[in-house]
Amino acid sequence: MPADAAPLLAPEHIALIDKGVSAIVASRDAAGQPSLMRAVGTAIRADGRHVTAYLCRSQSRQLLQDIAATGQVAVVFSQPLSHRTVQLKADGAALRPASEDDLPHLTRYRASMVEEIAAVGFEARFVHAMLDFALDDLVAVEFAPGQAFDQTPGPRAGAALPAGTA
Repeated sequence: MPADAAPLLAPEHIALIDKGVSAIVASRDAAGQPSLMRAVGTAIRADGRHVTAYLCRSQSRQLLQDIAATGQVAVVFSQPLSHRTVQLKADGAALRPASEDDLPHLTRYRASMVEEIAAVGFEARFVHAMLDFALDDLVAVEFAPGQAFDQTPGPRAGAALPAGTA
């Protein structure tokens, strides 16, 4: 997205993603077969123009192969209690090994998910088990969102989000 282009995401959508809510990453192979996996962390720049999702390599081999081959990625961000959901899609996703520089994002994400999952009645130990990782097993999927959709259940589900508006 050109630097002078209107922002794709409204501040409220950036805030939802930045808070740290459930994130499912998906792609497809050349034949259209889907692959997906839960992210163990996410990060978004304040302007919403760059997103990173963290995946465990050992659990996401097909998904990572598909992203590497097609560059296509879709990520669904959903708040467990409200089911408020935003989907981002992109072409040109890049993969890199996670590093110690990523740990603050991962720690912040896990803390938020402990709160989010507690709101629906689960203990922190459940979140820690679900989001457990070894740093040397993590891959960062980086992308610039090209499309954004409201996926919250209801009459607007599937509708494109108006660029940069709430």
